[in-house]
Amino acid sequence: MKKLVQNVRKVKGLEKLNGMEIDSRIELIQSLIPLGLMVVEEELQREVEALAGKAYQREADKICVRWGSQPGSIYLADQKVSLRVPRVRNKMLKQEVQLSAYQRLQSTRKAEESVFKKVLKGLSLRNYGECSRLVPEAFGLSPSNLSRKYVSVSSKKLKELFERKLDNHDIVAVFLDGKSFKEQQMVIALGVTEEGEKTVLGFIEAGTENERVCTDFLKQLIDRGLRYEEGLLFVIDGSKGLRKAISKVFGDKGIVQRCQWHKRENVVSYLPKTQQAGVRKKLQAAYQRATYNEAKEAISKVAKELTLMNESAVRSLEEGLEETLTLHRLGLFDKLGTSFKTTNCIESLNSMVAQYTDKVDRWRNSNQRQRWLASALIEIESRLNKVRGFKYLPLLKNALRREATGEEELMAA
Repeated sequence: MKKLVQNVRKVKGLEKLNGMEIDSRIELIQSLIPLGLMVVEEELQREVEALAGKAYQREADKICVRWGSQPGSIYLADQKVSLRVPRVRNKMLKQEVQLSAYQRLQSTRKAEESVFKKVLKGLSLRNYGECSRLVPEAFGLSPSNLSRKYVSVSSKKLKELFERKLDNHDIVAVFLDGKSFKEQQMVIALGVTEEGEKTVLGFIEAGTENERVCTDFLKQLIDRGLRYEEGLLFVIDGSKGLRKAISKVFGDKGIVQRCQWHKRENVVSYLPKTQQAGVRKKLQAAYQRATYNEAKEAISKVAKELTLMNESAVRSLEEGLEETLTLHRLGLFDKLGTSFKTTNCIESLNSMVAQYTDKVDRWRNSNQRQRWLASALIEIESRLNKVRGFKYLPLLKNALRREATGEEELMAA
């Protein structure tokens, strides 16, 4: 056995294990299955030797002695493993000395986190026991225990997200969109900092994206520290509930960029399929114009053509048109249009969330939905890339401040 461990160490590059601090050694051991099972006994014996000296050798300066062994168990990652635990007794105090390595290896914190991530990524609790038996000695965890562990960890994630303070984030833009969970809707807010980092601000559960619910949600973000006095850019689709809520909560400080993709697709949906591709291409080209005047003129030409095709499509185009040109009006479309002209940022986030939540066959209650969503959002957040064109975000911040405070009007006067 000892020779096998030595050979494995050479192959795996673990010969440096002995030189590590005990916490580092324990963390490494817990992540290596089945190698961890082979070396854990050696780790325990190393501590016994440090306390009581080598076996069969009496050392006068040692006040501790070996005291047999007893059945025990440890966690290797999320595996509970049975083993014989050596015992040490303090002769002077006449009491057993607890082995620190054994106590650390009994910790369930890493086990719970490992279970949480595996379940979140789609491993069924029902099949978990069979899938997780990576070593013959593992007696695993029952589905009910695993379920309790997942509920415990995901509840902490939900609490963490809902209590997250926002006043330490310099948010310049907020994407808002809904994610469907069967018959329920989760409205999610994704913030973008001045450095271009994406951060999940929170979510609220509702039947639809109605004004009252969205208003409450936005007020909650302010209560948690979201700063908006110098203006915020809100990127949304055509939801009237969201738009009214932004106006009600933020007033002139909430500058809205309507999604150009949603506007374009709404317009062409009024047309026969034979006409959709041509109009879609013309609207796309019009929105791609660099300046506000150029884009507005190009869109007006498309509107004239649409008048002969379908006047309902024209009315759809004109509804909220100015807010689809907000970046143009701010003079930043050429610099930040890629990231902020559509709701792609948050729709991409929702697609990643779906990879976790769409595996759930049945949503039992609101708490389950919210725990899963919070867990998925926190898991995904660290993998989100900066927005494209982030180096121009200070320019956006200045433009929003001028818009929100009316600086341009004062200068003109």
